[in-house]
Amino acid sequence: MDLHEIRGARLDVIAEEAELQELDRDMASPLEKSTGQDNVFTIESEIDSTGNQLQEKVSEMENFAGHLEEIFLTVEENFGRREQHLEHHYTDVLQTISQRYDERAAGLENEKKTKLEALYGQLLACGHALDSSKELIEEAKEVYRSQDNRLFLKEVVPTIKRIEEFAKEEMDLTLTTSLDFETPLADLSDVKSMMDSINIIPAPSAPVINPQMANSATQTSLRVCWSLFSDDTVEFYELYYRPVLQAAPLDSTTAPQVSKLKVKETHCTVRALLPGAQYELWVTATNTTGISPASEKALYLTVPSPPVIKQRQCCSCPGAALIRWESGNPDPVDSYTVELIELKGPDGTDKGVTESVVAVPTCQCLLQLPTGHHYLISVRAVNIGGPSLRSEEISISTTGTFFYLLEETAHPCLSISEDGFTIFYGDEELPISAMALDDNNFTRCVAVLGDLIPVRERHYWEVEVDYRTEYRIGIAYEDTERNSYLGGNTTSWCLRHILSTSRHKYEFLHNGQSPDLRITVNPVRIGLALDYERQTLSFFNVDLEQHLHTFQCQFQRYVQPCFGLDSPGALTIHNGIEAPKYAFIGHP
Repeated sequence: MDLHEIRGARLDVIAEEAELQELDRDMASPLEKSTGQDNVFTIESEIDSTGNQLQEKVSEMENFAGHLEEIFLTVEENFGRREQHLEHHYTDVLQTISQRYDERAAGLENEKKTKLEALYGQLLACGHALDSSKELIEEAKEVYRSQDNRLFLKEVVPTIKRIEEFAKEEMDLTLTTSLDFETPLADLSDVKSMMDSINIIPAPSAPVINPQMANSATQTSLRVCWSLFSDDTVEFYELYYRPVLQAAPLDSTTAPQVSKLKVKETHCTVRALLPGAQYELWVTATNTTGISPASEKALYLTVPSPPVIKQRQCCSCPGAALIRWESGNPDPVDSYTVELIELKGPDGTDKGVTESVVAVPTCQCLLQLPTGHHYLISVRAVNIGGPSLRSEEISISTTGTFFYLLEETAHPCLSISEDGFTIFYGDEELPISAMALDDNNFTRCVAVLGDLIPVRERHYWEVEVDYRTEYRIGIAYEDTERNSYLGGNTTSWCLRHILSTSRHKYEFLHNGQSPDLRITVNPVRIGLALDYERQTLSFFNVDLEQHLHTFQCQFQRYVQPCFGLDSPGALTIHNGIEAPKYAFIGHP
């Protein structure tokens, strides 16, 4: 075989082996592909898990880094405060040492001056003594040298006396002052205390109690907050509080007891308090060094008690309602909120809509309301602590005019039923001594006024009468004369029924005068229609829908319904009813 044949055979073998390998690869490829896909899924899930772990670690590291940054800033701030504190203390120490040095140097200078002055004085005295002794010695020598015996004898005796007198004089040859300086050493105990206090935490400054925040109270609790200087270290606070009594005596035995709470935060909720009461609060801070001075006292208010609606003093008419209430709190409140719940609309559906009239300053509120609606009305008292609970609800209707009687105006012989709508005049006459009278009671006419809502609208009410009773019904100014009869003055207009032996007489009185009218059918139920706009008061026989009379009035101010009995009997008022259509139609 030649070289080319050998090479061809080898190439054929290589080609066959390659085909066999390719065939084996194709047969094994499905299994390998399946295994590869599983491996990919496994790796992907591992990558996801690892990524989540890395993300969590990164988040933890970021949080830790933020925490470290906060700590870094805190350390820096604390270092700054401590550095200022240290500088302040060392400045105080140096100032104190300088002051002590100046005091010490001044004391030494004064003592030196005193010693030198004493020594100089003693030196002068010695000099004078030496001069005197020298003079005596010289004088004695001259006498001794004298040749004249007569002159010697004459001068020697005085000279000897002078020498003896000089000899008798005692000379103080001791030092009058000490050579040692007696100025005490400077007292540096306070400097030592200041140096020792550099490493001691100072006692806290007085906390600052915050003014009361709005809506920070309930009827029986208060939330109190305060603040402190940032560089003070505090272990705990003590909050003191006591109620503020109105017109409290100064006697300490009757002073309210002070209560105390211990807290670690700069806020605290004080519980078990009185509703609608004023409290005085103050706070102290304490650390290992001592207790701070007390903060200034602050006044806080608990939420007021619910008001009490005076149902007998509430009145309404088509388009308005007047609500009156009592505060029920010893301390004044900031305002009141009147809440209305409409029960049913004109279509008869239950609405349940709540409306509020806020910032009412006094204990009454005149509400402008749509006609023909029914409401439940309640009141809340409001102070800085928050609103009180609702008062008990009352029902108000704007279908017709509704009012109660002003019982404080009733004549003493007049009785009023429990429901407040029927008046009675008995057979027994009370003696004058048994009558409790004041300026507001009727004293001549046995009568009473009604409490009509002060709204210049149309008002309608009815009175059930007994034709066997003499009565007066109508309107009057609230300040109408109490010692005159209704209709007998210029401040009242009324229908008067008089019984006689022959007939029933009806008078429509104003200022004692009445038109000449005759009523043939005795009314049992009389309707009264007051129209402020037209300045009229009309009377009707309700059963017959018959117009009886109309007063043309000139009202100067608001009027009130009035009811009187001239003979024993009773009258019943019916109000809150819708005015009939004929009530406000023009009449001649």
